[in-house]
Amino acid sequence: MKIHAEALLFDNDGTLVSSLESVNRCWTQWAGEYGITAEDFARIALHGRPAVEIAADLLPAEVVPEALARIEQLEVEDVPGGVVALPGTLALLDALPAERWAVVTSATRRLADARLGEVGIRPKTLIAADDITRGKPDPEPYLLAARELGVDPARCVVFEDAPAGLRAGRAAGMTTVALATTHQAHELDADLVVENLSALSVLVTDTGVEISVRR
Repeated sequence: MKIHAEALLFDNDGTLVSSLESVNRCWTQWAGEYGITAEDFARIALHGRPAVEIAADLLPAEVVPEALARIEQLEVEDVPGGVVALPGTLALLDALPAERWAVVTSATRRLADARLGEVGIRPKTLIAADDITRGKPDPEPYLLAARELGVDPARCVVFEDAPAGLRAGRAAGMTTVALATTHQAHELDADLVVENLSALSVLVTDTGVEISVRR
């Protein structure tokens, strides 16, 4: 299978880097500090959603700004040694021209920069929670990335590990590639599902990028 595109849009956590243990560690501490019960915490989906939405689901509105600052602080402080590049990430990104790809994350820009910097990834284009009004599964983040790159959404490919992100990509009219890094393959609805980015190769052409599954 080959996919042709003009731009590649990557989620970060669970797609380019692994921060799952860090996320669980920090959010568990945060929940304890704010007196959130294990039952209430367990019913909230953490992965692939902006922190502001998670905090708003769990806390009174007047507490949310302070709580957001606290979880960002905890997660940024946990980055050293708590984030690693997933298989295939660095090799694939190194093969791409800077203007052909972007990172589209539900994390704040400060946290995204810290996690990406920890593994040596420095995207020219980064769309973070600070840049949007509606997070995934709304298509806004991916549509904004396409606009920043100057590419028709229909010519973009989204790489995601979370169902919410895949829904956002589909809603934006983009081709979707799911990575089974944090969810089982059968839980992921996408045009293509692979284990991780090491399963893919890219060929840069005059008109864009050709993505192939390695044999």
